Order: sequence, then C-alpha cells, then structure tokens
Amino acid sequence: MSKDNFSLDELDAAARNEVAEYETGLGPAKDLEAVYDIPVQISAVLGKSTMQVSQLLKLGRGAVVELDRKVGEAIDIYVNNRLVARGEVVVVEDRLGVTMTEIIKSDRG
Repeated sequence: MSKDNFSLDELDAAARNEVAEYETGLGPAKDLEAVYDIPVQISAVLGKSTMQVSQLLKLGRGAVVELDRKVGEAIDIYVNNRLVARGEVVVVEDRLGVTMTEIIKSDRG
C-alpha cells in the first residue's frame, strides 16, 4: 500500500481514539459537533467512458457502454466530488450498496 493510503484497521484505531476523546470531552471531536448535521453528496463511480455526441445519440435501450474498469476492480467513492475511498459493490436486501475497502488519505490539512 502506498504512503497516501492507509488500511481500515488504522482508520478503526483512529476512530476509536476519537470516540474516546469525544466521550470524555477532551479531544478535537467536540470541536466538530457543529458540522455533524451538514449533508454531503456521496457518489460511487463504477467507471468512466468517453464517446462522441453522435455515438451517444445512437444509444438506445439495451445498449452497452464499455467502462474503463475491469470486473472485480475497486470503484471510486467520492464525497462532494472529492475522492475519499475505494470500495466494492455489495447487495443489501434488494438494494445496491458500497463497502469501503481503502481510504484515500488527503494531501490537505
């Protein structure tokens, strides 16, 4: 794994520490309370494709658009149009979901 990424185990440890800090009122988590109710947009991108407008206009029901990803390859998870994680598609009852398998560490902050 590259230095820009870290495992979910590392995230879990950090989350446990932050929860402990929050519960005791001693850490930075208390400072974040103001943003907890702010909605964010989450997108899971299966893949991308580029085509000409003329090709797009020819698409009809049942048309297949080839994406730049292979079967089994991780999908990108964006929060407010910013890549934050990679994951896998899962089925939960009759709905699709995403499970995060890799958190992308930010260069900011």
